[in-house]
Amino acid sequence: MQSEFGPSSSVPEQARRIRLRHLRCFVTVAREGQVGRAADLLQLSQPAVTKTLNELEVFAGAKLLDRGRHGARLTSAGHRFLRYAQDVTTSLDAAVAALAGAALRIGALPTVAGSVLPEALAELRRVRADLDIRIRTDSNAVLLSALAAGALDVVLGRMAEPSRMVGLSFELLYAETLILVVRPGHPLAGRSVSVADMLEYPLVVATSGTVPRHATEALFERHGLRLPLGLIETLDLAVARGVVRRSDAVWITTERAARDDLVDGVVRRLEVPTAGTVEPVGVLRRSADASSAAVEDFVTILRDIPVDGTWQDFPHG
Repeated sequence: MQSEFGPSSSVPEQARRIRLRHLRCFVTVAREGQVGRAADLLQLSQPAVTKTLNELEVFAGAKLLDRGRHGARLTSAGHRFLRYAQDVTTSLDAAVAALAGAALRIGALPTVAGSVLPEALAELRRVRADLDIRIRTDSNAVLLSALAAGALDVVLGRMAEPSRMVGLSFELLYAETLILVVRPGHPLAGRSVSVADMLEYPLVVATSGTVPRHATEALFERHGLRLPLGLIETLDLAVARGVVRRSDAVWITTERAARDDLVDGVVRRLEVPTAGTVEPVGVLRRSADASSAAVEDFVTILRDIPVDGTWQDFPHG
């Protein structure tokens, strides 16, 4: 049988020593472009990842990655090998999932997990009562890496830079802007305020490197300001909510993250213009895979959830 790497009968004995751990390590490093970041995802030390890659290249008889101070880049042989390595790891993950029974592995941004996701899950449970549902919340970058690796079936998140979107597809669900919220009775509540007024109070913001954080920094920059020292940085909505309700802190967050709290009246929205902070949220899947019936049911439910005409109805100030 002829393969891209030559007749199977002439595969060197060394190549037969390649194991799944070698393939997982290679695929993760190739996707992340950095040994350190891949080591974190694999829960290995960097020396262990380097050793595994060195073994793989010896067994494969070819240099697969150029590794240096600026990251890890695929060689031409690495590009060819990656296609097959991804097929092996993805197929094995699918086989293991099939043995474990029907399950849907969903990744969601914390802001989405607390707003859109509960409504979608309630409907999904109604139509698929036999389905095991596993939820993982994390930053967008981590979720997309897990999706690309086959550890998740679908993600509710945001678009990323092109290098992280390779092999993934994005379907827009809605777009949202940043809002600023405070506790009822806050000194800024009920009055016209500016972004500069926020500097007099503690700020609760998204963690560095996330899309909401970039949008927050851009908002301040447009007003000739920079985020002050002493920030409370978190993606945990319960932590942010608790801090704001118990102090004079101002929470800068996405619209849907604070929706239930606004409806219940436990926080108030400040009337501060946040034009230019619109970010799309959507469904991400692996573009090369045929989605399971569970994924298709879930996505259909998400498409039917109304997303417009809500924010202006919440109490301001």
